[in-house]
Amino acid sequence: MSDAIVVQRPTGPAKQLMLLQHGVGATPQGLVPLGQRLAQAFPDALVVSVQAPHASDLGQGYQWFSVRGITEEDRPARVAEAMPAFVAMVHDWQRQSGVGPEATALIGFSQGAIMSLEATQLPQHLAGRVVALSGRFAALPQAPHPHTTLHMVHGKSDAVIHYGYTVTGAEHLISLGADVTADVIPFLGHEINDAVVDTVMERLLGHLPKRHWEEVQRAAEAGDTPAQ
Repeated sequence: MSDAIVVQRPTGPAKQLMLLQHGVGATPQGLVPLGQRLAQAFPDALVVSVQAPHASDLGQGYQWFSVRGITEEDRPARVAEAMPAFVAMVHDWQRQSGVGPEATALIGFSQGAIMSLEATQLPQHLAGRVVALSGRFAALPQAPHPHTTLHMVHGKSDAVIHYGYTVTGAEHLISLGADVTADVIPFLGHEINDAVVDTVMERLLGHLPKRHWEEVQRAAEAGDTPAQ
């Protein structure tokens, strides 16, 4: 993806891959500050802010799919039409970096979050972590791959995508046994501010995936000492 911005390329082999996806009508440059915070915390990660493949029909920036005249009924079809290109982008960077799905994180804002969330509904395992900022599922989701953890962050004052989509989606996924966190930030609109970035860092650095605790429980039942 020649129009992507590589925020950090580690000196040695990459141990993690972090792909940032912007919102509709935006550009990769807008997520560079978030990428820089991620790079500081994860020095062995290849951090890339990706450009969506199509010029936005809103007059500026880029998009994965058009939102002109979009409805609840046709949103899933528009996302599905864009998904093969999204998957190809992720696979391309995984090949370039030598990093597999387990160590890949998809971090999206708005439309980028929609694409990242919907990617968890595919049969294949695409990423170990998905961070959705001010996003939503196109339709009520099924449980993602058991080795995928979802972190959803949303502003309570978001006038573009209502925060209720994050709450409803997270509650539904939790009921299905998925590994999900959801944070709603008061007085925040459709944007990424310091509180959002701090929450993302806290979740990525402090949340042990559900599968870790399952391994700990199995080891305890077997009388073994689990790996840290």
